[in-house]
Amino acid sequence: MKLLVTAAILRCGHDGLVKNMPSQQWVRVAGLPVLVDHDPQGRDIAMCPNVGINIKPCNRTLLVQKGYSAFVRINAKAVCLDTVEGFTDGTPPGAVKYTVRRPGQGFVEAAA
Repeated sequence: MKLLVTAAILRCGHDGLVKNMPSQQWVRVAGLPVLVDHDPQGRDIAMCPNVGINIKPCNRTLLVQKGYSAFVRINAKAVCLDTVEGFTDGTPPGAVKYTVRRPGQGFVEAAA
């Protein structure tokens, strides 16, 4: 499984784009910071097309459900893998997930 970097593309189930923001800067792959535990959580989601009466578009990511490495850590935080997924705050509640479309780099892999 590939490590996620800031150029990774994560999207909600409706195809809205998650805005990545790294919490660490010193470990990089191809010049880009590696994402670690909690980086995908609480991020803004842009351009979610799930809009309508009584329908809330995906605006933020919620807790990561899976996708952290159990073995590789940076400053005691697990690195994010290309299997990261979790729910968004969009409707219906607890049904719309965000997932990785591209890890942002193709060089470095780690075990789950």
